[in-house]
Amino acid sequence: MLGFLGLAVGSFLNVGIDRIPRGQSLIRPPSRCDHCHHRLGIVDLVPVLSYVWLRGKCRYCGTGIPLRLPMVELASGAIFTFIGYKYGVSPETGILLLYSSILILIFFIDLYNGLILNKLIYPSILFALALSPFWSGLGVEGATDRLLNSLLGGGISFGILLVIYLLSRGGMGGGDVKLAVFLGLITGYPVIFVTLLISFLAGGMMASALLLMRVKRVHQAIPFGPFMATSALAALFWGQRISDWYWGLF
Repeated sequence: MLGFLGLAVGSFLNVGIDRIPRGQSLIRPPSRCDHCHHRLGIVDLVPVLSYVWLRGKCRYCGTGIPLRLPMVELASGAIFTFIGYKYGVSPETGILLLYSSILILIFFIDLYNGLILNKLIYPSILFALALSPFWSGLGVEGATDRLLNSLLGGGISFGILLVIYLLSRGGMGGGDVKLAVFLGLITGYPVIFVTLLISFLAGGMMASALLLMRVKRVHQAIPFGPFMATSALAALFWGQRISDWYWGLF
């Protein structure tokens, strides 16, 4: 059931990915083809299946439908299914469904637009603060201790990214610093170190590969938000285990 819900949520997230950067309403106008502006019917809006049935093209004008749409739907469905399988019916499931949806939005908006928007990140930070006393994934017991752990994670990640932002002199965007606060709040201490470490390693490897393949040049920007969002999602599921394993080596 959560898998099917995830497909539907993914469809809505696609609307957000398209409209939030443009400052448009998520409700009006109804979904339509970006090329011919024809209003889409129910048969055009079934997650994944519509894309397959229409062979990736608008049935009114024949323009290609972005592959991103079924990718987001499938990713949301898979993540929701995994959360349901891992946590069952629990408060943790509800919190993770919200966090994963926000991270998917951040991932694709930054990937396609190079933006981490205040209108998305500020409400996300407030959600994280409000939910932190109830989020057992922080690895501590008690509402007060969870809140403090969340604040500590947010403060650490903010400090680290702020220093990098100031030293890089434009090499890192201010949006990444704000995103770091959100990631620190939802993963807490010490898992935020796992999140940032995976982000830097993955981002560095991808940047090196793109430079070697001459897809990007030295001074061209590479969005860092997608790496941070993906790392945070992994840390939410396995961060504590990774942290315990790493410190166990010593």
